[in-house]
Amino acid sequence: MMTPPATPWWKQRWPWLLMLGPAVVVVAGTYTGWLAYSRQDALVVGDYYKQGKAINQDLRRDRLAASLGLSVEVGYDATQGALTGQLRRTASDQGKAERLFVHLSHATLPEKDIQLVVQPDEFGAFQINLPMLERSRWVVLVEGERRDWRLAGTWSWPAQRAVTLHADLPQPADN
Repeated sequence: MMTPPATPWWKQRWPWLLMLGPAVVVVAGTYTGWLAYSRQDALVVGDYYKQGKAINQDLRRDRLAASLGLSVEVGYDATQGALTGQLRRTASDQGKAERLFVHLSHATLPEKDIQLVVQPDEFGAFQINLPMLERSRWVVLVEGERRDWRLAGTWSWPAQRAVTLHADLPQPADN
């Protein structure tokens, strides 16, 4: 009986099929390594100790905003290209309208952060032209002119047309 001549291994399909899995893993690992090496991690804080110490100061600012009864509503109208807002105070603190610092922080890309200075009218309303706001989750921070109080919160635009920020203080933990 004659046996057919053996074909070399590279002409068989099974060795190639078995090598396909490890080859895909090597390519994916190389790409992941390139991403890790070429991209800077924007979420890492350089001086975490200093920022940790600043938490108490931020809590004082939140307490002052709560004692003043401050709230602010911020919205974006894409048809007009304008960021609008309304600062509300308690009736006992209807003073001169001070400038406000509005900081919109992009969730992941710090180069897309937006910092604005707005002057509300005597009723606390303000409007400022703003190019198209990117669809994202934004961290909104509104501060007074002297930066002695602040209101902060998150805003998912355009899922939320507007966001209202209140001075919510963290509750002490029960032991």
